[in-house]
Amino acid sequence: MSDSGELILLIEDEMQMRRFLRVALESEHYRLVETDTGKEGLVKAAAWNPDAVLLDLGLPDMDGIEVIKRLREWSKVPIIIISAREQENDKIKALDCGADDYLTKPFGVGELLARIRVASRHKRLQQSGQNEIEFVADELRIDYSRRQVFLDNNEIHLTPIEYSLIALLTQHA
Repeated sequence: MSDSGELILLIEDEMQMRRFLRVALESEHYRLVETDTGKEGLVKAAAWNPDAVLLDLGLPDMDGIEVIKRLREWSKVPIIIISAREQENDKIKALDCGADDYLTKPFGVGELLARIRVASRHKRLQQSGQNEIEFVADELRIDYSRRQVFLDNNEIHLTPIEYSLIALLTQHA
C-alpha cells in the first residue's frame, strides 16, 4: 500500500486496461494520471513529475520505445512496461532503452504492485544518495527537496514544467 499517495502516470490506449489499473491502483491509495497516447504521456510526465510511469508499448501515435527514449533524455522516473509483446527481443529493447521493469499482459495486480514498490524503493535510494539538495549561483537558489526556486531571497512560483526544466539545467550545470 502506498502511504504517501505516490503519483503514477499511466500511458495505455486500451480503455478496459486503464479502468482495471485505475481501480487496482486507487484501491492501494496511489494517485493516477492517465493518457492514451505517447505524446500526451510525455507532456504529462513533464507537467506532473510522477513517481513512476506505467507504459504500454503499442500506442496509437508512437511506439512505446520512442516514449522511453524521449523520457530518458530528461527524466530518471521509474518506467514499468506493461505490454502484450512477449518476445524476448522486445523486452531486451525496452530495458536497454531505459525501462526499469517489464510485465507481460496478462499479469496479476499483486505482482504489478510489488514492482511499483520496488521502483519506489530504488527511486528513494537514488535520491537519498544525491549530495546536492540545493543549487546556488549568485542570487539564484534552488531547493530541490522542496521544489522551490528563489531569486534575491524571493520565492519564484513556477509551473511544474518550468521547475522541471530549471532543475534539469542546474543539475547538469
